[in-house]
Amino acid sequence: MNAYRNLKREEISTLEMNGCQAENWHNVYVTDQFDPHCLHRVTFYGTAHLGSCTGSIEVSDGFVKRCGIVNATLRNVTIGDNCLIENIGNFMNNVIVGNQCHISNVCTIETRPDANYGQGILISVLNEVGKGNLLLFDGLNSQLAALMVKQFGNKAFNKALNALVDKFINDSRPECSTIGNNVIITNTNEITNSVIGDGCHISGGSRLSNCTISSTINNPITIGTGVICENSIISGGSKIINSVKIVDCMVGEACELSNGFTAASSVFFANSYMSNGEACAAFCGPFTVSHHKSSLLIGGMFSFYNAGSATNFSNHAYKMGPMHYGILERGSKTASGAYLLMPANIGTFSVLFGKLMYHPDTRDLPFSYLIAYSDTMYLVPGRNFATVGLYRDIRKWPNRDKRRIADRKSIVNFDWLSPFSISEVLRGKKILENLRAASGDNVSTYNYHEYVIKAPLLRKGIRYYDLALRIYMGAVLKRHLPVVPASHAGEGPWVDLSGMLLPASEEKRLVDDVINGTLTSINDVLDRFVAIHNNYNEYRWTWTYRMILDYYGIDNLDAEAVERVHADYVAARREWIELIRKDAEKEFNLGDVERDVLDEFVNQLESEVDFENSKLYM
Repeated sequence: MNAYRNLKREEISTLEMNGCQAENWHNVYVTDQFDPHCLHRVTFYGTAHLGSCTGSIEVSDGFVKRCGIVNATLRNVTIGDNCLIENIGNFMNNVIVGNQCHISNVCTIETRPDANYGQGILISVLNEVGKGNLLLFDGLNSQLAALMVKQFGNKAFNKALNALVDKFINDSRPECSTIGNNVIITNTNEITNSVIGDGCHISGGSRLSNCTISSTINNPITIGTGVICENSIISGGSKIINSVKIVDCMVGEACELSNGFTAASSVFFANSYMSNGEACAAFCGPFTVSHHKSSLLIGGMFSFYNAGSATNFSNHAYKMGPMHYGILERGSKTASGAYLLMPANIGTFSVLFGKLMYHPDTRDLPFSYLIAYSDTMYLVPGRNFATVGLYRDIRKWPNRDKRRIADRKSIVNFDWLSPFSISEVLRGKKILENLRAASGDNVSTYNYHEYVIKAPLLRKGIRYYDLALRIYMGAVLKRHLPVVPASHAGEGPWVDLSGMLLPASEEKRLVDDVINGTLTSINDVLDRFVAIHNNYNEYRWTWTYRMILDYYGIDNLDAEAVERVHADYVAARREWIELIRKDAEKEFNLGDVERDVLDEFVNQLESEVDFENSKLYM
């Protein structure tokens, strides 16, 4: 804390000679290092606390300016040491500014009586016209957000969690708008009721109102030209640039919103990238990507998702309003021009083509293609399991995590074959086998709800699913032999909580502990997520051990059984790699892929035959 004193008579004289004036000079307090020669044409109202201004600031590469305050009207402000504040067109009112800040060509920065800094705002995701199911606050991560939405109907949980959120917000609520240390704000119109963290760079922004910008020196945030942010929270490492407009939103770590993208009542987490398009009531989990101006994400929950151009979701199923929603599980994609009528549920790593009606639910048929052709809906089960696209996706995500390890709030588990996805594979394989048993082999097509499955593709789907099972079992087994699971934790159903994979029993235990008061703070809840994630390998082994016994019809894993599982794994993995190679060659045969690109990819595949050198499961 700086020690402040009143101005000396000679300092007041110098200030007045420099064109400065004050409502009352006795309400202007300074430190002993204060230099009145650094202030020119400044008008003070209310109370001001001024630090040293003897240093200099680099305002552009190689361009250094002396610190000071020039051409500004200030009311009830605290200015830290060695700042340059110049050309404030309107005023700064009820603001605390940290050290070594550069604030130039800004119209208004102030705190108004209704300030909540974007904290505690209740928004409605998925159900666009719902009563509100998600509380925005600075400690929110993708897991807690997903849990809020999932447990919306649990009144006891909501009451207990909301109390923890209120306490979290109240314990950190600032007395007025604050600007941290080493902040740059230039050529910006309006900043009201906002908290701006250290190292933030705002250039050309249009309006920030009721926002928390959680920037740090090591994890800075960039706000660019024409940006409007209202009632929103932005997390470290993110970029909001080029005329983005967001209202009632949460932008998580290392996200980028750019090029005119607009969003309302939506959340974006962990490396999501949004450009040109639009989102409304969307829950965008880790690595959600939309590049195109014509794409609309509305009323959906996504993660590891890529939206093709002109992707659209309809949340008006009938006449009761935009209340319908859907879930595209991790790894899904929509092709250009895809349309999905909500409500809908799409299984993991699926790809959607065309205008998909009839509210599809393919959670038990993962890795599938869904194709609309005229009025007929086709399903190609398991097809995406053996594609170049899937292979590239599961390798690229870990390498594209731009978050600093020390600052990661949202938990992201990159396992693509996990108890969650393999549970779907098991159910899918059984469904296909039952369809074949019911209709026989001498048919051309099979029907799954409103979707048509061609007979050869059903047989391939069974094979794809079996390859996935054998690859998964062998890969997990190699990491745990000869250990037998020590507990039952991990058995039963699993869930994907917006990037985090965990047993449903652990999710229920967390919910119960919030309700009964065992978890007494938001940090306790977040720490529980971390603890569960840290036990993922053991939970996975417990679940997989039982699955292996069931799959092979054995009572224990003796040496002979282990060798059988390993042999099946090696054979399945080699077949999978060969399928991907053929898919790559098919793309090469289209004529626009260079031979050296194909050769490089094939060489990469061959190096992956030894799974222990693979990063696919890391």
